[in-house]
Amino acid sequence: MKIHILTIFPELFECVEKEGIIKIANERGLLDLYLHNLRDYTKDKHRTTDDTPYGGGAGMVMLADPVIKGIADIEKKFGSSYKVMLTPQGEQFTQETANFLKDKESLLFIPAHYEGIDERVIELADMELSTGDYVVSGGELPTMLVVDAVVRLIPGVLGNRSSLSEESFENNLLEYPQYSRPREISGKEVPDVLISGHHENIKKWRLKQSLKRTLIKRPDLILKKRFTKEEKELLKEIKNELEEVLKEILNR
Repeated sequence: MKIHILTIFPELFECVEKEGIIKIANERGLLDLYLHNLRDYTKDKHRTTDDTPYGGGAGMVMLADPVIKGIADIEKKFGSSYKVMLTPQGEQFTQETANFLKDKESLLFIPAHYEGIDERVIELADMELSTGDYVVSGGELPTMLVVDAVVRLIPGVLGNRSSLSEESFENNLLEYPQYSRPREISGKEVPDVLISGHHENIKKWRLKQSLKRTLIKRPDLILKKRFTKEEKELLKEIKNELEEVLKEILNR
């Protein structure tokens, strides 16, 4: 996969390139990451990438011309890319989106900055993305999040492929609780089933915990899920357990 990032702060991405999952993907020859400085496509001595908005108002707006020239130059040199713009009004980034993007041969990310980006540039994007309803100083950090989430899905990047299918948000379920050594900390012990050596019971326990955790913490996710017969039986068990707890609370 090729990933291009057109940004006024390419140096922000250098640490990401040298560490973690991006470094692993590069070393395994599974990713080519290209950082492009938007200021290289400006035409004045100050390398200006923003200006005041037409119609007045606070803040500055990213200029259309440098972005348009940058996109054209990158695609002329490297071929066409699927263009992703990080903006507040973009669709919510999800694991499903990450899976969609990981199948693209080449991605070009354009982080918005300042008060926004000229609308005529947004029209060039294949997709607008937002990583959440909050405010940050620019689209660079959200871009890093998206790139990390996509790259780790590239076949061969992670050593254990099975870990992908068990992670949070896959199949609309949160991941089950995890434990490691020592067995007991401050009176809290690892559940007996996890040290029983009975793989089928462990698998069933983990699935039940994933269902229960998602039901309590993210019911919006579980409502999207299609359930197997086994999952429905486990949900019945969870329902009975929760009803017993509620009954005890209400009878106090």
